[in-house]
Amino acid sequence: MIDPLFLATAVDAVLQAGGLQMASFGTDFRVDKKGAIDLVTEVDLAVERRFRALIAERFPDHLVLAEEFGGPGTAAGRYCWLFDPLDGTTNYAHGLPVFASSLALEIDGVISVGAIYDPTRRELFTATLGGGAFLNGVPLRVSSTDRLVDAMLVTGFPYTIHQASEELVSLFSAFLSRAQAVRRLGSAALDLCYVAAGRMDGFWEQHLKPWDMAAGALMLAEAGGRITALDGSPFDVRQGQLMASNGILHPALLEVVRRWREQRSAGRHD
Repeated sequence: MIDPLFLATAVDAVLQAGGLQMASFGTDFRVDKKGAIDLVTEVDLAVERRFRALIAERFPDHLVLAEEFGGPGTAAGRYCWLFDPLDGTTNYAHGLPVFASSLALEIDGVISVGAIYDPTRRELFTATLGGGAFLNGVPLRVSSTDRLVDAMLVTGFPYTIHQASEELVSLFSAFLSRAQAVRRLGSAALDLCYVAAGRMDGFWEQHLKPWDMAAGALMLAEAGGRITALDGSPFDVRQGQLMASNGILHPALLEVVRRWREQRSAGRHD
C-alpha cells in the first residue's frame, strides 16, 4: 500500500508551485537562456528550491531528480521524486496561460504517485498506482474515439527543433493528414493529462525528460489509456519519447509512425 503522505506531499508541492507561479505571472520577472530557445525563469528556480526544501524536511532520505538542479540519472535509492517546477516555461515567459507543475514519485523504480497542477484553471490532476486518476477529485477516463479521422491529437517539439526540424515536422505532417486535428500546447504534462481526461485522444513526442512524462504517464495509465515507446516497445520514462493514447487508437497511431519510418528509410536509399 502506498503511504497516503506521499500523495499529500505531491499535492502540497504542486499547489505551492502554482501559488508561486501565479504570484509572478504577467509581471516583470527575470528570464535567462539555457540554450538558443530553452528558457528558464527565476520562478522555475524558486519553485524547485522550495520543493527540494520540502522533501528534505519530510523525507530526508529520498532522492530528487528535477529540471533545474538535476539529480540522479537513475533511481539509485528506493524513493525518487521527479519534478518539473514549471512545465511550459516558454508559454509562461510570454504570458500565455498554459503551464503547470508536474511531480511523480518512483518507488523501487516504479512510478507510483503523480500530481500535476494547472493554476490558471485551478485543475489538480492526481494519481496513485492501482488507485485511479482524478481531476479535482473526480475520476478520469480516456475517450472512446475509435477512428483516427475522428481523433484530436496533441504533440510537442523539443528545444532542438532548429537542428531536427525536417524530421519532426515530417512526422507531424504524417499525423496531420490522418487525424481530425493536431494541437501543440507547449506542456507535455498537460498533454498527457488531457489524453487521460478524454479531451485529447492521443499524444506523441520525442526528446523529453523524465520529469516531463512521469506524472502524466501514471495519470494516463490509471485513466485506462495506453503508453509505449514510439515503436510500440514498453514505455521507459528515461528513454525520452512516447506514444500515448486512449488505447483503442494505439495500433493506428503506431502504424502511422511505422509507415513514416519506412518511407523515410526508402527515401534515403533511392
